[in-house]
Parts: sequence; structure tokens; C-alpha cells
Amino acid sequence: MYNFEYVDKAIWSPAKENVERILHEVQNLVRHKFTFSYTFIGSTSRNMVTCDFSSNKGFDFDINLYINDDDNRYPAKEQKHIIMNALNRVGWKYGYSNCEDSTRVITMKVKDTPFSRVLHSCDIAIVNDYVDKHGNPRQEYIHFNKKQQSYEWKDQPKGYNLEKKIAWLKKQSLWNEVRNVYLYKKDTNTNPDKHSRSLFAEAVNEVCHRNGYTK
Repeated sequence: MYNFEYVDKAIWSPAKENVERILHEVQNLVRHKFTFSYTFIGSTSRNMVTCDFSSNKGFDFDINLYINDDDNRYPAKEQKHIIMNALNRVGWKYGYSNCEDSTRVITMKVKDTPFSRVLHSCDIAIVNDYVDKHGNPRQEYIHFNKKQQSYEWKDQPKGYNLEKKIAWLKKQSLWNEVRNVYLYKKDTNTNPDKHSRSLFAEAVNEVCHRNGYTK
């Protein structure tokens, strides 16, 4: 059982500004190979950053990074490693340890080493938006297969896009209910492989279903 709460924007905003500074420096470092854009997603974009201050994990940011490599000069592995190496060259100036190469994301952390805790972290997914053969908008991301030590582009689950449901919930004045259910799910989650994005999607779908929205 955890004790998550919403973090005041005044606390997480300075850390977000540092992450943006890092990404701007990285853009300059890799410009001779490719350019990229980025966007903060998830809890940051919705002002729903959470933290269990009694734990050692801190709060986190989620970012989608879009690489412009129209000539396909760099395969998935090389794209990810170019970004990771550049982040490592810059991140230490802002207190970040070297990147961790996770299955879906690149993770950077600011650690309070004497107390063995993470103050905050940042998960960066390298993604690509496209339209499938049926005309549906889709998104793929660079997936790292740790067992095989291989990298490939892999589609996001079809349910990743929740914007229509979110718009309906806000129109029905049900957003506070979503916020409460989301915190409850984070507090009671016992699956270490189920992350905030999945718990948020569950909260949105649960409140929609409970209130008659089933599209």
C-alpha cells in the first residue's frame, strides 16, 4: 500500500525546465546527424504529477521524442544510442546520472545518493506517428528486447489514445473522479511492471464505463 498525492506544480516545474534545457542542448549535439522534436505527455501535460513522499522513488516525467530521419540513415538501435550518449554528455550538469536503457524508454534520474532515493526521474520514449493502411492514426516506439539485445519499432497498443474519452469526462464534470480513481489505483498497485500510463488508462476507462460511456 502506497500513499501517493498530487505534487504542486511549483515543486515539479523547475525540474521540468531543467529537462527542457537538457533536451535543447542535446538537439544541438545531434544536429549534424538528425533533428528531433519532443513533447511532455501523461501526468505532466495534465498537471497530474504524483509522488509518494514516504518512498524513495520521487516523481517522474514522461516525454515523447520524435526523430526526423527521412532518409532512414539510422536504424532503431543507432537512433536510441545517439540520443542516450548525448543525454549522458549533458545530463550530469543538471544532476542526472547516466541513462538507463529500458524496454520502452530511456530513463534519467536525479538521485539523493546518501539517502538512497530518487528525487525525480524522466522517461523518454522515441516514437513515430503514422497512418496505417486503413487510415487510422497509429504510433510506434523503439522497443529494446533485453533478452536478445535487439532493437525494433513496435506499435503502441491500440488503446493508448484516450483523448476522446478524456474530453467526454471533462465535459461531464467527471475529471475529479478520474483523479481520485487514479490515485487509488497507484496506491493499491502491486504489479511492478504496471506503470503510471497503464494505471491512468484504467482509471479513465473505469470512470467512463461507470458513467455510461462505452465507445
